[in-house]
Amino acid sequence: MTLSEPLDSATEAACPVRHWEVPDLAGVDFDPTLAELMREGPVTRIRLPNGEGWAWLVTRYEDVRMVANDLRFSREAVMEQPVTRLAPHFIPDRGAVGFLDPPDHTRLRRSVASALTSKGVERVREKARRMLDELIDELVQDGPPADLTATVLSPFPIAVICEVMGVPAADRHSMHIWTQLILSSSHGKEISEKAKREMSAYFGDLIALREGSAGEDVASLLGAAVGRGEVTLEEAVGLAVLLQIGGEAVTNNSGQMFYLLLTRPDLLDRLRTEPEIRPRAIDELLRYIPHRSAVGLSRIALEDVEIKGVRIQAGDAIYVSYLAANRDPDVFPDPETIDFTRTPNPHVSFGFGPHYCPGGQLGRLEEELLVDALVDRLPGLRLAVPPDQVPFRKGALIRGPEALPVTW
Repeated sequence: MTLSEPLDSATEAACPVRHWEVPDLAGVDFDPTLAELMREGPVTRIRLPNGEGWAWLVTRYEDVRMVANDLRFSREAVMEQPVTRLAPHFIPDRGAVGFLDPPDHTRLRRSVASALTSKGVERVREKARRMLDELIDELVQDGPPADLTATVLSPFPIAVICEVMGVPAADRHSMHIWTQLILSSSHGKEISEKAKREMSAYFGDLIALREGSAGEDVASLLGAAVGRGEVTLEEAVGLAVLLQIGGEAVTNNSGQMFYLLLTRPDLLDRLRTEPEIRPRAIDELLRYIPHRSAVGLSRIALEDVEIKGVRIQAGDAIYVSYLAANRDPDVFPDPETIDFTRTPNPHVSFGFGPHYCPGGQLGRLEEELLVDALVDRLPGLRLAVPPDQVPFRKGALIRGPEALPVTW
Protein backbone atom coordinates (compact mmCIF):
# COMPACT_ATOMS: atom_id res chain seq x y z
CA MET A 1 0.00 0.00 0.00
CA THR A 2 1.15 3.58 -0.68
CA LEU A 3 0.00 6.73 1.05
CA SER A 4 -2.17 7.64 -1.93
CA GLU A 5 -4.22 4.46 -1.72
CA PRO A 6 -7.43 4.55 0.32
CA LEU A 7 -7.78 2.87 3.67
CA ASP A 8 -10.62 0.52 4.38
CA SER A 9 -13.75 2.35 5.52
CA ALA A 10 -13.49 1.23 9.15
CA THR A 11 -9.96 2.60 9.51
CA GLU A 12 -10.93 5.78 7.63
CA ALA A 13 -13.79 6.37 10.05
CA ALA A 14 -11.74 5.55 13.15
CA CYS A 15 -8.70 7.58 12.10
CA PRO A 16 -9.65 10.66 10.07
CA VAL A 17 -6.72 12.73 8.81
CA ARG A 18 -6.11 15.79 10.99
CA HIS A 19 -4.64 18.82 9.21
CA TRP A 20 -1.99 20.13 11.61
CA GLU A 21 -1.34 23.77 10.79
CA VAL A 22 1.43 24.14 13.45
CA PRO A 23 1.02 27.74 14.64
CA ASP A 24 3.87 29.89 15.91
CA LEU A 25 3.49 29.57 19.68
CA ALA A 26 4.94 31.88 22.31
CA GLY A 27 6.28 31.01 25.74
CA VAL A 28 5.99 27.39 26.76
CA ASP A 29 2.42 26.97 25.51
CA PHE A 30 1.72 23.39 24.49
CA ASP A 31 0.48 22.98 20.92
CA PRO A 32 -3.34 22.74 21.19
CA THR A 33 -3.60 20.46 18.15
CA LEU A 34 -1.11 18.02 19.67
CA ALA A 35 -3.09 18.08 22.92
CA GLU A 36 -6.24 17.17 20.96
CA LEU A 37 -4.45 14.38 19.11
CA MET A 38 -3.29 12.97 22.46
CA ARG A 39 -6.89 12.91 23.67
CA GLU A 40 -8.24 11.40 20.45
CA GLY A 41 -6.25 8.22 20.72
CA PRO A 42 -2.92 6.51 20.98
CA VAL A 43 -2.66 6.33 17.16
CA THR A 44 -3.97 9.12 14.89
CA ARG A 45 -3.35 10.37 11.35
CA ILE A 46 -1.95 13.79 10.44
CA ARG A 47 -1.18 15.96 7.45
CA LEU A 48 1.54 18.59 8.06
CA PRO A 49 1.89 21.89 6.16
CA ASN A 50 4.35 20.56 3.56
CA GLY A 51 5.23 17.38 1.68
CA GLU A 52 2.69 14.86 0.43
CA GLY A 53 0.08 12.50 1.78
CA TRP A 54 -0.59 11.75 5.44
CA ALA A 55 1.25 9.95 8.22
CA TRP A 56 0.45 8.05 11.39
CA LEU A 57 1.26 9.70 14.71
CA VAL A 58 1.84 7.93 18.04
CA THR A 59 1.74 9.97 21.23
CA ARG A 60 1.76 7.53 24.18
CA TYR A 61 5.10 6.99 25.91
CA GLU A 62 5.15 3.22 25.47
CA ASP A 63 4.30 3.42 21.75
CA VAL A 64 6.75 6.26 21.08
CA ARG A 65 9.61 4.26 22.55
CA MET A 66 8.55 1.12 20.70
CA VAL A 67 8.46 2.81 17.28
CA ALA A 68 11.70 4.72 17.91
CA ASN A 69 13.52 1.51 18.84
CA ASP A 70 11.94 -0.95 16.37
CA LEU A 71 13.91 -1.72 13.20
CA ARG A 72 10.65 -2.46 11.39
CA PHE A 73 10.31 1.33 11.17
CA SER A 74 12.99 2.74 8.89
CA ARG A 75 14.49 6.20 8.58
CA GLU A 76 16.41 5.20 5.46
CA ALA A 77 13.23 4.30 3.59
CA VAL A 78 12.07 7.94 3.88
CA MET A 79 14.56 8.65 1.10
CA GLU A 80 12.46 6.61 -1.33
CA GLN A 81 9.07 8.31 -1.00
CA PRO A 82 7.48 11.70 -0.38
CA VAL A 83 6.16 12.22 3.14
CA THR A 84 4.07 14.92 4.77
CA ARG A 85 6.40 17.14 6.80
CA LEU A 86 6.75 20.44 8.65
CA ALA A 87 9.63 22.08 6.76
CA PRO A 88 9.06 23.25 3.17
CA HIS A 89 12.74 22.95 2.27
CA PHE A 90 13.49 19.52 3.68
CA ILE A 91 15.41 17.31 1.24
CA PRO A 92 17.31 14.59 3.10
CA ASP A 93 20.93 14.12 2.09
CA ARG A 94 21.58 10.51 1.16
CA GLY A 95 23.99 9.00 3.66
CA ALA A 96 23.19 11.51 6.42
CA VAL A 97 23.20 9.77 9.80
CA GLY A 98 19.63 10.84 10.55
CA PHE A 99 18.49 8.76 7.57
CA LEU A 100 20.56 5.65 8.09
CA ASP A 101 19.41 2.47 9.77
CA PRO A 102 21.62 0.03 11.68
CA PRO A 103 24.19 -1.31 10.99
CA ASP A 104 25.39 1.69 8.90
CA HIS A 105 23.94 4.10 11.45
CA THR A 106 25.76 2.30 14.28
CA ARG A 107 29.05 2.28 12.36
CA LEU A 108 28.92 6.00 11.64
CA ARG A 109 27.97 7.07 15.16
CA ARG A 110 30.67 4.84 16.61
CA SER A 111 33.29 6.95 14.82
CA VAL A 112 32.59 9.98 17.07
CA ALA A 113 31.25 8.26 20.18
CA SER A 114 34.32 8.98 22.31
CA ALA A 115 33.78 12.75 21.97
CA LEU A 116 30.14 12.60 23.09
CA THR A 117 30.08 10.06 25.93
CA SER A 118 30.01 11.25 29.55
CA LYS A 119 33.79 10.96 29.68
CA GLY A 120 34.26 12.79 26.40
CA VAL A 121 31.93 15.59 27.43
CA GLU A 122 33.73 15.99 30.77
CA ARG A 123 36.86 16.79 28.72
CA VAL A 124 35.35 20.17 27.82
CA ARG A 125 33.61 20.98 31.13
CA GLU A 126 36.26 23.30 32.55
CA LYS A 127 36.83 25.13 29.27
CA ALA A 128 33.07 25.50 28.84
CA ARG A 129 32.76 26.88 32.37
CA ARG A 130 35.52 29.41 31.69
CA MET A 131 33.90 30.51 28.42
CA LEU A 132 30.58 30.95 30.23
CA ASP A 133 32.18 32.91 33.07
CA GLU A 134 33.75 35.28 30.53
CA LEU A 135 30.39 35.87 28.88
CA ILE A 136 28.75 36.62 32.23
CA ASP A 137 31.67 38.87 33.21
CA GLU A 138 30.94 40.93 30.09
CA LEU A 139 27.22 40.89 30.83
CA VAL A 140 27.77 42.21 34.37
CA GLN A 141 30.32 44.77 33.20
CA ASP A 142 27.97 46.21 30.58
CA GLY A 143 25.15 46.29 33.13
CA PRO A 144 21.39 45.86 32.81
CA PRO A 145 19.16 45.70 30.91
CA ALA A 146 20.42 43.06 28.49
CA ASP A 147 19.24 40.45 26.03
CA LEU A 148 20.16 37.17 27.70
CA THR A 149 19.81 35.31 24.39
CA ALA A 150 22.27 37.53 22.50
CA THR A 151 24.78 37.88 25.35
CA VAL A 152 24.86 34.36 26.84
CA LEU A 153 22.34 31.79 25.61
CA SER A 154 23.38 32.03 21.97
CA PRO A 155 27.18 32.54 22.07
CA PHE A 156 27.75 29.92 24.80
CA PRO A 157 26.35 26.84 22.98
CA ILE A 158 28.01 28.00 19.75
CA ALA A 159 31.38 28.22 21.49
CA VAL A 160 30.93 24.85 23.16
CA ILE A 161 29.80 22.90 20.09
CA CYS A 162 32.57 24.48 18.01
CA GLU A 163 35.08 23.40 20.67
CA VAL A 164 33.74 19.85 20.61
CA MET A 165 33.66 19.80 16.81
CA GLY A 166 37.16 21.23 16.44
CA VAL A 167 35.93 24.36 14.61
CA PRO A 168 38.29 27.34 15.12
CA ALA A 169 36.90 30.28 17.11
CA ALA A 170 37.22 32.55 14.07
CA ASP A 171 34.61 30.45 12.22
CA ARG A 172 31.96 30.39 14.95
CA HIS A 173 29.95 33.24 13.45
CA SER A 174 29.70 31.54 10.05
CA MET A 175 28.54 28.33 11.72
CA HIS A 176 25.85 30.25 13.60
CA ILE A 177 24.52 31.99 10.48
CA TRP A 178 24.40 28.74 8.50
CA THR A 179 22.62 26.96 11.36
CA GLN A 180 19.93 29.63 11.68
CA LEU A 181 19.20 29.52 7.94
CA ILE A 182 19.04 25.71 7.92
CA LEU A 183 16.73 25.54 10.94
CA SER A 184 14.26 28.19 9.79
CA SER A 185 11.27 27.30 7.65
CA SER A 186 10.59 30.96 6.84
CA HIS A 187 13.48 31.65 4.43
CA GLY A 188 12.47 29.01 1.90
CA LYS A 189 14.12 25.97 0.42
CA GLU A 190 16.79 27.67 -1.71
CA ILE A 191 18.38 29.70 1.08
CA SER A 192 18.27 26.77 3.50
CA GLU A 193 19.83 24.37 0.98
CA LYS A 194 22.53 26.91 0.08
CA ALA A 195 23.45 27.24 3.77
CA LYS A 196 23.57 23.45 4.12
CA ARG A 197 25.84 23.16 1.07
CA GLU A 198 28.19 25.83 2.43
CA MET A 199 28.41 24.20 5.86
CA SER A 200 28.96 20.82 4.21
CA ALA A 201 31.77 22.20 2.06
CA TYR A 202 33.40 23.71 5.14
CA PHE A 203 33.34 20.41 7.02
CA GLY A 204 34.48 18.54 3.93
CA ASP A 205 37.64 20.65 3.89
CA LEU A 206 38.13 20.51 7.69
CA ILE A 207 37.73 16.73 7.93
CA ALA A 208 39.93 16.07 4.91
CA LEU A 209 42.71 18.12 6.53
CA ARG A 210 42.56 15.90 9.63
CA GLU A 211 42.95 12.46 8.11
CA GLY A 212 45.39 10.61 10.33
CA SER A 213 44.78 13.03 13.21
CA ALA A 214 45.02 11.84 16.81
CA GLY A 215 42.87 14.72 18.12
CA GLU A 216 39.86 14.16 20.39
CA ASP A 217 37.51 16.65 18.70
CA VAL A 218 34.80 15.41 16.31
CA ALA A 219 36.42 16.67 13.10
CA SER A 220 39.67 14.91 14.03
CA LEU A 221 37.86 11.68 14.93
CA LEU A 222 35.99 11.79 11.62
CA GLY A 223 39.17 12.60 9.70
CA ALA A 224 40.90 9.61 11.26
CA ALA A 225 37.91 7.34 10.52
CA VAL A 226 37.89 8.48 6.88
CA GLY A 227 41.63 7.86 6.71
CA ARG A 228 41.14 4.31 7.99
CA GLY A 229 38.37 3.70 5.47
CA GLU A 230 35.74 3.14 8.19
CA VAL A 231 33.43 5.90 6.92
CA THR A 232 33.26 7.84 3.67
CA LEU A 233 33.96 11.57 3.54
CA GLU A 234 30.33 12.11 2.52
CA GLU A 235 29.09 10.22 5.58
CA ALA A 236 31.51 12.10 7.84
CA VAL A 237 30.37 15.46 6.52
CA GLY A 238 26.69 14.57 6.97
CA LEU A 239 27.30 13.62 10.61
CA ALA A 240 29.35 16.75 11.29
CA VAL A 241 26.60 18.99 9.90
CA LEU A 242 23.97 17.23 12.03
CA LEU A 243 26.04 17.58 15.20
CA GLN A 244 26.91 21.22 14.55
CA ILE A 245 23.28 22.17 13.93
CA GLY A 246 22.09 20.15 16.92
CA GLY A 247 24.58 21.93 19.17
CA GLU A 248 22.65 25.17 18.84
CA ALA A 249 19.41 23.58 20.06
CA VAL A 250 20.71 24.41 23.56
CA THR A 251 20.13 28.10 22.79
CA ASN A 252 16.43 27.51 22.28
CA ASN A 253 16.01 24.94 25.05
CA SER A 254 17.78 27.12 27.60
CA GLY A 255 15.88 30.16 26.35
CA GLN A 256 12.59 28.40 27.03
CA MET A 257 13.95 27.11 30.34
CA PHE A 258 14.91 30.57 31.60
CA TYR A 259 11.74 32.16 30.24
CA LEU A 260 9.82 29.62 32.31
CA LEU A 261 11.93 30.23 35.42
CA LEU A 262 11.72 34.01 35.08
CA THR A 263 7.93 33.85 34.78
CA ARG A 264 7.72 31.45 37.73
CA PRO A 265 9.75 33.15 40.50
CA ASP A 266 8.78 30.38 42.93
CA LEU A 267 10.71 27.86 40.83
CA LEU A 268 13.70 30.16 40.43
CA ASP A 269 13.81 30.79 44.18
CA ARG A 270 13.93 27.04 44.84
CA LEU A 271 16.94 26.69 42.56
CA ARG A 272 18.68 29.50 44.45
CA THR A 273 17.93 28.21 47.92
CA GLU A 274 18.18 24.46 47.23
CA PRO A 275 21.13 23.97 44.86
CA GLU A 276 21.10 20.24 45.56
CA ILE A 277 17.84 19.84 43.59
CA ARG A 278 19.21 21.43 40.41
CA PRO A 279 20.08 18.20 38.55
CA ARG A 280 16.56 16.81 39.05
CA ALA A 281 15.06 20.23 38.31
CA ILE A 282 16.86 20.39 34.97
CA ASP A 283 15.49 16.97 34.05
CA GLU A 284 11.99 18.13 34.92
CA LEU A 285 12.38 21.33 32.91
CA LEU A 286 13.68 19.32 29.95
CA ARG A 287 10.62 17.07 30.24
CA TYR A 288 8.20 19.98 30.40
CA ILE A 289 9.39 22.52 27.84
CA PRO A 290 8.03 22.06 24.29
CA HIS A 291 11.42 22.16 22.61
CA ARG A 292 10.26 21.83 19.02
CA SER A 293 7.37 22.66 16.73
CA ALA A 294 5.15 19.70 15.77
CA VAL A 295 7.26 16.56 15.15
CA GLY A 296 10.74 15.73 13.92
CA LEU A 297 11.72 13.16 11.30
CA SER A 298 9.39 10.43 10.10
CA ARG A 299 9.92 6.71 9.64
CA ILE A 300 8.48 4.22 7.13
CA ALA A 301 6.97 0.88 8.16
CA LEU A 302 8.86 -1.93 6.41
CA GLU A 303 6.13 -4.47 7.20
CA ASP A 304 2.66 -4.48 8.70
CA VAL A 305 2.79 -3.66 12.43
CA GLU A 306 -0.13 -3.41 14.85
CA ILE A 307 -0.08 -0.64 17.47
CA LYS A 308 -2.90 -0.48 19.99
CA GLY A 309 -5.26 -2.30 17.63
CA VAL A 310 -4.39 -0.12 14.62
CA ARG A 311 -2.64 -1.78 11.70
CA ILE A 312 0.22 0.28 10.32
CA GLN A 313 0.76 -1.11 6.83
CA ALA A 314 4.09 -1.60 5.06
CA GLY A 315 4.99 1.63 3.28
CA ASP A 316 3.07 3.89 5.67
CA ALA A 317 4.84 6.90 7.15
CA ILE A 318 4.78 7.28 10.93
CA TYR A 319 5.84 10.00 13.35
CA VAL A 320 6.48 9.83 17.08
CA SER A 321 5.90 12.80 19.39
CA TYR A 322 8.45 13.00 22.19
CA LEU A 323 6.63 16.10 23.47
CA ALA A 324 3.45 14.09 23.91
CA ALA A 325 5.30 11.13 25.45
CA ASN A 326 6.75 13.49 28.06
CA ARG A 327 3.18 14.39 29.10
CA ASP A 328 1.84 10.82 29.28
CA PRO A 329 -0.01 10.63 32.63
CA ASP A 330 0.60 6.89 32.89
CA VAL A 331 4.33 7.59 33.17
CA PHE A 332 4.42 11.13 34.59
CA PRO A 333 1.66 11.60 37.19
CA ASP A 334 0.12 15.08 36.98
CA PRO A 335 2.21 15.83 33.86
CA GLU A 336 1.14 19.49 33.58
CA THR A 337 2.75 20.23 36.96
CA ILE A 338 6.44 21.11 37.14
CA ASP A 339 7.71 18.94 39.99
CA PHE A 340 11.41 19.37 40.83
CA THR A 341 11.25 16.29 43.06
CA ARG A 342 9.82 14.04 40.31
CA THR A 343 11.54 10.66 40.45
CA PRO A 344 11.97 8.62 38.43
CA ASN A 345 11.88 10.95 35.44
CA PRO A 346 12.50 8.86 32.32
CA HIS A 347 11.77 11.71 29.89
CA VAL A 348 12.54 11.29 26.20
CA SER A 349 13.54 14.87 25.45
CA PHE A 350 16.71 13.65 23.74
CA GLY A 351 14.85 10.95 21.84
CA PHE A 352 15.10 7.20 22.21
CA GLY A 353 16.53 4.18 20.43
CA PRO A 354 19.26 4.19 17.78
CA HIS A 355 18.58 7.84 16.90
CA TYR A 356 18.86 9.09 20.49
CA CYS A 357 20.39 12.57 20.27
CA PRO A 358 24.18 12.04 20.11
CA GLY A 359 24.71 15.40 21.81
CA GLY A 360 22.36 14.68 24.71
CA GLN A 361 25.16 14.42 27.31
CA LEU A 362 26.71 17.66 26.05
CA GLY A 363 23.41 19.50 26.05
CA ARG A 364 22.70 18.46 29.61
CA LEU A 365 26.16 19.60 30.73
CA GLU A 366 25.55 23.02 29.17
CA GLU A 367 22.16 23.37 30.88
CA GLU A 368 23.77 22.52 34.25
CA LEU A 369 26.51 25.12 33.74
CA LEU A 370 24.02 27.78 32.64
CA VAL A 371 21.70 27.23 35.60
CA ASP A 372 24.56 27.25 38.12
CA ALA A 373 26.21 30.36 36.67
CA LEU A 374 23.15 32.51 36.07
CA VAL A 375 21.31 31.58 39.27
CA ASP A 376 24.37 32.05 41.50
CA ARG A 377 26.02 35.04 39.86
CA LEU A 378 22.86 37.06 39.10
CA PRO A 379 20.63 36.59 42.18
CA GLY A 380 18.35 39.45 41.11
CA LEU A 381 17.82 38.16 37.57
CA ARG A 382 14.32 38.92 36.27
CA LEU A 383 12.51 39.80 33.06
CA ALA A 384 12.87 43.40 31.92
CA VAL A 385 9.54 43.33 30.06
CA PRO A 386 6.15 41.73 30.70
CA PRO A 387 6.14 38.02 29.78
CA ASP A 388 3.84 38.57 26.79
CA GLN A 389 6.35 41.03 25.30
CA VAL A 390 9.15 38.45 25.03
CA PRO A 391 9.46 37.75 21.29
CA PHE A 392 9.53 34.09 20.23
CA ARG A 393 10.91 32.73 16.97
CA LYS A 394 8.49 32.43 14.08
CA GLY A 395 8.70 29.80 11.38
CA ALA A 396 11.28 27.85 13.36
CA LEU A 397 11.53 24.09 13.66
CA ILE A 398 13.03 24.42 17.15
CA ARG A 399 11.09 26.67 19.54
CA GLY A 400 12.66 29.38 21.66
CA PRO A 401 12.74 33.11 22.39
CA GLU A 402 14.26 35.36 19.75
CA ALA A 403 15.35 37.64 22.58
CA LEU A 404 15.11 37.39 26.36
CA PRO A 405 15.23 40.93 27.85
CA VAL A 406 16.41 40.77 31.46
CA THR A 407 17.60 42.98 34.28
CA TRP A 408 19.06 42.30 37.72
